[in-house]
Amino acid sequence: MDVNGKLFTKFLERAGAYQEQQGEIAIEKQHLKGKMTARERINMLFDENTFDEIDAFSMPAETSGDFGKTVNAIGDGVITGYGKISGRLAFVYAQDFTVMGGSLGSVHASKIAKIQDMALKMGAPMIGLIDSGGARIQEGVASLAGYAGIFNRNVGSSGVIPQISVIMGPAAGGAVYSPAITDFVFMTNKTSYMFVTGPNVVKEVLNEDVTFEELGGAMVHMKKSGVAHFVYGDEENTIRGVKKLLSYLPSNNLENPPYIEYCDSEIRIDERLRDIIPEDPNKPYDMKDVISLIMDRNSFFEVSADYAQNILIGFGRLQGKTIGVLANQPKILAGTLDINSSVKGARFIRFCDSFNIPLLTLEDVPGFLPGVDQEHNGVIRHGAKLLYAYADATVPKITVILRKSYGGAYCVMNSKNLGGDFNFAWPTAEIAVMGPEGAVSILFRKKLAESGDPAKLKKELTAKYREEIANPYVADDKGYIDEVIDPAVTRKKLISAFEALENKHVNVPSRKHGNIPL
Repeated sequence: MDVNGKLFTKFLERAGAYQEQQGEIAIEKQHLKGKMTARERINMLFDENTFDEIDAFSMPAETSGDFGKTVNAIGDGVITGYGKISGRLAFVYAQDFTVMGGSLGSVHASKIAKIQDMALKMGAPMIGLIDSGGARIQEGVASLAGYAGIFNRNVGSSGVIPQISVIMGPAAGGAVYSPAITDFVFMTNKTSYMFVTGPNVVKEVLNEDVTFEELGGAMVHMKKSGVAHFVYGDEENTIRGVKKLLSYLPSNNLENPPYIEYCDSEIRIDERLRDIIPEDPNKPYDMKDVISLIMDRNSFFEVSADYAQNILIGFGRLQGKTIGVLANQPKILAGTLDINSSVKGARFIRFCDSFNIPLLTLEDVPGFLPGVDQEHNGVIRHGAKLLYAYADATVPKITVILRKSYGGAYCVMNSKNLGGDFNFAWPTAEIAVMGPEGAVSILFRKKLAESGDPAKLKKELTAKYREEIANPYVADDKGYIDEVIDPAVTRKKLISAFEALENKHVNVPSRKHGNIPL
């Protein structure tokens, strides 16, 4: 055999060893847990035959002694590379739990860091498929340094390229902070979990018994902590969710969001919107019904659907163009703003502003949620985050006030003086310092106390206040609202207004960065 033949044989042997490393037993263990292998996840995420792997034959750093010797693990427990997702370039790392539990050592970390650098340089989304036992204990501080390098690159890429973390198994200890820095976190119910300290530590330190699922399962982070933005029932749907999200996003901060050809050329005028607000101003309705009638059909993709449900956030399309939607939800807590909804909305606004995604605000807010718990936990500081995010955003910003818009919440929700480009109101809008009932109770306290029928008098004065003070025409006359519109033409108005704002440009003052009230 000639020299070239020997070299090619060695090449084939090397490739064969890599393929054989992942034995059938290890694969079966993954499948029995309801999990795919790292390779299977990548194959499902990327367009067929487009994925190219990088650093496939990297070997773990050498260790020896009583705490563990070097394992002959080709690839060091992580697959890294790039390919096309729906025809667009994206980079990925996928931790392989079948190889050393997907633990992160120095070489493992350097592979991830390398692909992060490439994604930033090429201006393409960075996706992490996380399934890891955490830091490789036998490598000590080297594994911790590896995590820190990944975190540093997460921060450097923030606002430049979309970063998505997909938790497909365990993510514990320091491993949780990379997902926390990235833009969106996906989890799979029953097979993924995240926590800083695990159940064993909780038991040892606090003497509390808690399961993995109870401590850091997908639904915990979707409903209680707000760490997870999307949760799906299995890995296949989780990956489909990632691909759907990417369809709304630009590849980087220098691009505009992708345009989807919209087959319905008619600009809908929908008379159903005229009847969507109940006659009783205190009766709830579902803001999702409004969104579905305004946006392109079936285009609304909600984010953090089960967390802080008094505010809705998500991506939709108007005539095929991506729009970030933020809306109060009257069905939950009457649509009031509180700590969690303020933070949820603020982060979404800042993401949209980073990636040139115009913002639509649908407003029906009676104010901030009152109470000792809210005040003591910092609703002032957290509410200011939402205010800051709106004021700081330079993308096109449009607000439609559907019903209530009271007090500080009016100011916060992209009011004209906060920087709203177009501010519309429906005839049902109520814009005032406070709700009519509260205003009457203060303004006519003495008169009500002296009345023979205070309930009747209050009802009369409340109706008068709503008609003379809180109606939208007062704000319209003073220029705080650009136009009171027929609800039926809302979609048409929005399409026209966003088109007018396509070339919006704002000169931002020179500074290192502002100081958002964190």
